[in-house]
Amino acid sequence: MTSKTAPKTRHVELDGIETFPDFPPRDDMQNTLYLHAPAHQAALARHFGNSDNIIVLGEVPVGNTARQRRGIRVPDLLIAFNIDRPYIVAQRGYSIADQGKPPDFVLEIASIHTAQNDYTRKRVDYANFGIPEYWRFDPTGGRLYDRALAGDRLVDGNYQPIPIVQGEEAHQWGHSAVLGLDLCWEEGQLRWYDPAAGSYLRTFNETDDARIAAEDERNVERIGRMAAQDERDAEREARMTAEDERNAERIARMSAEDDFNAEREARLVAEGREDVERQARQAAEEIARQLEEELRRLRGEGE
Repeated sequence: MTSKTAPKTRHVELDGIETFPDFPPRDDMQNTLYLHAPAHQAALARHFGNSDNIIVLGEVPVGNTARQRRGIRVPDLLIAFNIDRPYIVAQRGYSIADQGKPPDFVLEIASIHTAQNDYTRKRVDYANFGIPEYWRFDPTGGRLYDRALAGDRLVDGNYQPIPIVQGEEAHQWGHSAVLGLDLCWEEGQLRWYDPAAGSYLRTFNETDDARIAAEDERNVERIGRMAAQDERDAEREARMTAEDERNAERIARMSAEDDFNAEREARLVAEGREDVERQARQAAEEIARQLEEELRRLRGEGE
């Protein structure tokens, strides 16, 4: 990032906390392109837990104290563990004396204006601060820095280069023991790989894509459940329709049986009436015959 010397502003105390002076914003797009847009800070904060004793921030002034006038450095990315995060935020910078320890990790992104300063004077200053690891990333592949990706580990007060593995032409990586992560240079992009999980920390787009994919999957599952419910409803409706048809058939059979029984009963009634009429005729005929015989007898026709 662009080298920043302390601006000509007075130091201020807020609520008894001595604050760092304001520094002018950097004058290029490197942080936006390679740190902010991919949301690496958010991914790292999420990975480490983002608690009050961890800080993952960019462009935080670092010095032995907030009062010093010279030698303040503003790394593009700073990570520190076991610190008082609210105090750093209130102080608007990282005071090594107030925190009782230096940051654990700093990173610089190559800037066309002060690239050489990052791997020369800043390297000395970060070692003097006692920062355990100092990393540099050059999206141009080494045209601005002395190399595309470089890391230093503090050993007995001096920085020693961290081995960088050269993979395919567009892939380099080195391991940060402080973070437990691999820093990767991949086709000009900065990536963070977690060897324990066997996966990269997701960029903003990857996180968003994963969210969209998960939402799409939930939608597919919901549509599947709705389709299954519709199928069950259709089956239930078909069963109810079949049951209604069977009930209608049973009612029709019962109605037909009632009609048959009514017809049979009517026939029986008619047959009974015919029997009564026949018996009445037979009785009348018998009476008439008997009367006729009695009449003949009285007339003596029978003697």
